[in-house]
Amino acid sequence: MRFGRHTLDLSQPRIMGILNTTPDSFSDGGSYYRDGRLALDLALERARIMLAEGADIIDVGGESTRPGSTPVSEAEELDRVVPVVEALVNELGALVSVDTSSPAVIRETARAGAGLINDVRALQREGALEAVAATGLPACLMHMQGTPETMQAHPRYEDPVDDVKSFLAARVDACLAAGITADRILLDPGFGFGKTLDHNLSLLRRLEEFGAMGFPVLVGLSRKSMLGKLLGRDVDERLPGSLALALAAVHRGASVIRVHDVAATRDVLSVQAALAGV
Repeated sequence: MRFGRHTLDLSQPRIMGILNTTPDSFSDGGSYYRDGRLALDLALERARIMLAEGADIIDVGGESTRPGSTPVSEAEELDRVVPVVEALVNELGALVSVDTSSPAVIRETARAGAGLINDVRALQREGALEAVAATGLPACLMHMQGTPETMQAHPRYEDPVDDVKSFLAARVDACLAAGITADRILLDPGFGFGKTLDHNLSLLRRLEEFGAMGFPVLVGLSRKSMLGKLLGRDVDERLPGSLALALAAVHRGASVIRVHDVAATRDVLSVQAALAGV
């Protein structure tokens, strides 16, 4: 798949390293701040480490979408994200994904050299479809029931897999109608975004069904609250569980694994590839 100036072969699983430029994301929020302000050097150093560890993509987010979070202004998101994208592209030559729902952030980060738009709202904000279509970039469409403020209140589905597939199929149709071609679309079932533990486990057990829709599948399972419920572990104690989920997702056809712990995930996937003779 073409990601701006980069091309990735998605026949083998790829690792997306998480770089949140927010003060309040659930795991690494505030990690790249100094004296209450975003410190570009800290963010760049973290990205440099993840690239050296084997990350194929760096995913930059300027708005926390953890359960209970509130939206940030477009201006604030631009201030948090655009300088980081520019530095990652110009100084490190990285393939950068931008985790955003904002049309303005889509346009400005594309100009800065981003290669992928990763939207938890599946391009539903007014103007988002048109913004992505104009950039020529691929987009990842994620399912979320409700909003970050409300999504974990009372998530309900007739059938979580069928309902999520129906939503994503409708968003694919909207993308195609807006001029975003099929070869520029990825899908994400949205683990933890308006789902109970049972919903998440059902989605993972049947993940192959999302790949059968004809698009690469991206999953974000790293350190998520489902592991807290399963294992009783705090966020910083969830690495073994995250690796187990990553391996399960790859076994079921995931093309891109979005993670906090790049080196450990790369090791697990390398061992799996060796056993498979890849």
